[in-house]
Amino acid sequence: MSIEKQELLKSIETLPEELASKVIDYMEYVKFMYITNKAPEELIIKDKKDLMMKLEQGIESTEKGDVYSSEEVFEEVQNI
Repeated sequence: MSIEKQELLKSIETLPEELASKVIDYMEYVKFMYITNKAPEELIIKDKKDLMMKLEQGIESTEKGDVYSSEEVFEEVQNI
């Protein structure tokens, strides 16, 4: 374990339980933002309008036959 991680762990261990929970929540948020910022734009849903647009595009693609097998989708997700 790196020195930075050890220092972080020591700091968290000294916090009151309620504050430690908030730190962990913040860390989860930071991880989520890191992942979101690296994800392709077409996978990010910004708001309800964006969700509806992407669902409609998906329906249109399905009707055209532009579909992938579940294996192809899982492989692509793993690559990302």
